[in-house]
Amino acid sequence: MTKQLQATLAAILVISAISVPAQTSSTATPAKKTTKKAVAKKAPVESATERQIRELREEMQSQQAQINSLKSQIADKDAKLAATAQDAQAANATAAAATAQAQSVSSSVQANTEAVTTLNSTVTDLKAANTGLAQTISDAKKDLTDKFESPLAIHYKGVTITPVAFFAAESVYRTRSLNSDINTPFGATPFMNAGNAHVSEFNATGRQSRLGGLIEAKNGMFKYSGYFEADFLNAGVSSNNNESNSYPLRQRQIWGQVATDSGFKFTGGQMWSLVTETKVGTDARTENLPQTIDPQYHVGFSWARQYGVRAQQKLGSLTTVAVALEGSQTTFAAANAPNNFFIGGAGNPGGLLNPTTNYTNNVSPDIIAKVAFDPKHAHIEVGGVASFFRDRYYPNQSATTPSAAGATNNTKVGGGVIGNIRVSPSKYVDLGVHVMAGDGVGRYGTVGLPDTTVHPDGTLEPLRSYQGLFSLEAHPTKKLDLLAYAGSEYIQRTTYLNAAGKLVGYAPITLNNTGCNTEGLPGTAGNGFAGAPPYTAAGSCGAATRVVTEGSLGYIYRFYQGPKGKVQYELMYSYLQRGAWAGNGGLTGGAVAAPKGTNNMVFTSFRYYLP
Repeated sequence: MTKQLQATLAAILVISAISVPAQTSSTATPAKKTTKKAVAKKAPVESATERQIRELREEMQSQQAQINSLKSQIADKDAKLAATAQDAQAANATAAAATAQAQSVSSSVQANTEAVTTLNSTVTDLKAANTGLAQTISDAKKDLTDKFESPLAIHYKGVTITPVAFFAAESVYRTRSLNSDINTPFGATPFMNAGNAHVSEFNATGRQSRLGGLIEAKNGMFKYSGYFEADFLNAGVSSNNNESNSYPLRQRQIWGQVATDSGFKFTGGQMWSLVTETKVGTDARTENLPQTIDPQYHVGFSWARQYGVRAQQKLGSLTTVAVALEGSQTTFAAANAPNNFFIGGAGNPGGLLNPTTNYTNNVSPDIIAKVAFDPKHAHIEVGGVASFFRDRYYPNQSATTPSAAGATNNTKVGGGVIGNIRVSPSKYVDLGVHVMAGDGVGRYGTVGLPDTTVHPDGTLEPLRSYQGLFSLEAHPTKKLDLLAYAGSEYIQRTTYLNAAGKLVGYAPITLNNTGCNTEGLPGTAGNGFAGAPPYTAAGSCGAATRVVTEGSLGYIYRFYQGPKGKVQYELMYSYLQRGAWAGNGGLTGGAVAAPKGTNNMVFTSFRYYLP
């Protein structure tokens, strides 16, 4: 309600209060009978109060009309406001419905978006899967093609056959001739009395080329393996270097093996002796050989390839224990020896032995035991060997009336200890030290020093010897290896005085060494086939070997090493020295009592290895 309306209502109330008494007074006066005369009279003059009242009434009526008009307008506005509210309510309802529909549409859109995203992801995954599948199919096809066209092994009835081979062209130059091919008989290095000490030799050969194979099969908890290996470093009756170089095939290794998942292995056949250092545990085919071209390897290296049966067990991840029984032989050397004993005889061709070679009558196999440790970046071995040497001697051979009465067999026990350690302080270098020492172990050294000598009564005596080799192998690049080796083998002087006052045994000091440094005339001895003039260069020297030492430097360069095999070239220089025990020659005629023989050797090798 406006202020104007409030004022109007207030005025009406005032006027009403004033007019009430006037109306009362007029009513109380009796009404007079109207006459025509009275009507004819003039209307009374309106007083000021009546005029004011009339004006107020008129004004009130006017304001009442305004009020009614305002009420009508207000009602109209209220009606419009109500209609507007209804419209707003309807609009709100419509908006709410639209919002709900929009939310529904948004949810549908979001669901569609998520479905599209999922679909896109699925499509992407399918594309990736298809790409991976295509790559897998491509790799499988390539793998099958490679296996078909370039198989690493041959599969036959559940057996895997892996060829092993290399093909070699090799040569050796020596400043002092040994009448030897690529293989060096270290203990035969001549003293200066021999004509060969004054001429050099050069020989070239492919005989070290190797053929072999590994056969493997799995059957439950057992794995079966067989291995064979052969080369042509053998000499037949008709072999020579004149025209066709017809050298026969030689058995290097041929053995079988049974292994279990628990780490037990049993191996039997011709193989590397357990004396030989290995790279992993005591496993066959992991022999750690000097990387020389010379198939006799290096002075100081202990080894043999012979019959053996070996049982080994892996204990944990670091330790392997092994024991082997191996073929035995006795090598022998003596001066002033009696002739009342024997240790063997020439091979019987009916027994398929070489009639030009001596074989000993062995009482038992050699027994070898070893423990190997494989800590990180190292390999350590400790072991020992026991050998049994037997001869038959005749105490009455020197009697006034010689007799075989009282003949008896005598067996002596020899043996030694083995130690190997090889460390790799980095991937660029390997350092190794090998030692072997004992009585009657000369045969296991690469020089081939004797195992035994003899007492004056005809019984055997094992000879003490020591063998040692230091190795340094560097790998500055994947293609290049640098090699350095230094080794020595020593054998002790062992002599006994017989009844006639002579020293009997190995390297008696009474040996006459006076001619060891003086070149002699060519010899005339021979059987008409070999060694007869002009194929002889004799000399006179009775000195016995004391120590043989060799130092070598070389390198291996691999032109290619990959899935197609390996092609490499090797060059090695070796300096060899053979020292003898002193004799009784003194300095007579300028001769030296303890002579030395030296040799300079250069080896070359070009090889292709099967992958």
